[in-house]
Amino acid sequence: MILGMNKMFFLVILFVSLTSTAQKTQNLVPTPPMGWNSWNKFGCNVNEKLIKEVADAFVTNGFKEAGYEYIVIDDCWQIARDAKGKIVADSVNFPSGIKALADYIHAKGLKFGIYSCAGTRTCAERPGSHGYEVIDANTYAEWGVDYLKYDWCNTAGIDPVKAYTDMSNALAKSGRPIVFSMCEWGTSRPYIWAQNVGHLWRTTADIQDCWDCKRDWGGMGWTTILDMQVGLEKYAGPGHWNDPDMLEVGNGHMKYNEYIAHFSFWSLIAAPLMAGNDLRNMSDSIKNILLNKDAIAVNQDKAGIQGKKVYDDGDFEIWSKPLHNGDVAVIFFNRNEKKYDFPAHWEKAGIKGNKQVFDIWKHSEVGTTKKIKTISIDGHSVVFFRVKK
Repeated sequence: MILGMNKMFFLVILFVSLTSTAQKTQNLVPTPPMGWNSWNKFGCNVNEKLIKEVADAFVTNGFKEAGYEYIVIDDCWQIARDAKGKIVADSVNFPSGIKALADYIHAKGLKFGIYSCAGTRTCAERPGSHGYEVIDANTYAEWGVDYLKYDWCNTAGIDPVKAYTDMSNALAKSGRPIVFSMCEWGTSRPYIWAQNVGHLWRTTADIQDCWDCKRDWGGMGWTTILDMQVGLEKYAGPGHWNDPDMLEVGNGHMKYNEYIAHFSFWSLIAAPLMAGNDLRNMSDSIKNILLNKDAIAVNQDKAGIQGKKVYDDGDFEIWSKPLHNGDVAVIFFNRNEKKYDFPAHWEKAGIKGNKQVFDIWKHSEVGTTKKIKTISIDGHSVVFFRVKK
């Protein structure tokens, strides 16, 4: 059985290397992409007015300046195909058409993303791209699309490697550089085979706005997703990223400290930072989480190293991420609901000697590793440091 599995993965990797020339030379995301996606907050309730208002809020609220750049419409923008097979947008909700909307977003110095699915139908039962990969890729290029999220619903009998490779090649031949976000949910372990197919690939089922809940249909809280990233760090790097799904920060079902922990970890593990809340209406506290320049700097570090767990003592964990200039980002994590004081264990993060410690959420230096021997952490919270070289 083991021999058979090894043979299968050898054939998969060989297939990809022979057939996928699409993304190999397109290093469009040297750091994890940053942007906003409509799904987590709005689901199918998307329209032209909403997307324009979000683009406006992107600029006025400082997201563009902070490095966020993609505005992505998720499912439900499409409604049918015309007689020639070209995808048709919902004219009621998008009366000006998708190209005009892309032009509006581009005029603000932002980039435009759209959604489709490798199946015959999307997850919301709209027309999928199976069998229409070339015409869809060319249509997206014509409209000025910069980013494609490609889902995995209604795919019975469809091989994921072939399906994603077909769309990847179609995008490459469209004449427009388009970031390819593979949303296959990690079922076929895409981190093993997709480096030359997509720029990022989902590693799990959909995220939910909760600490550790699970849904019958497969959705899960962010800490459950975090646990599933352990061991995947070796597959990520500049131009190709593990994707633990979009951010839930600000959607109202978690506490402030839990949102800080969520954003801290997505920064440390080099996850795409795709906001999923209503950017038009959010508190200053939520905005300050999403715009934390020091956390974003860790996420966008040009070395492109995905942070990893280095110490696990039940409810207390330490995660670290080496940065390009020799600094080390470190998260001390308390999973318990109660406040605890933990020994710092700097050596577990590979930190030796006496180093200056910068607190990413306090935005200030807080001492040295020699002086900080105990870390006090509230329940369901993190302490996020950048330790200077």
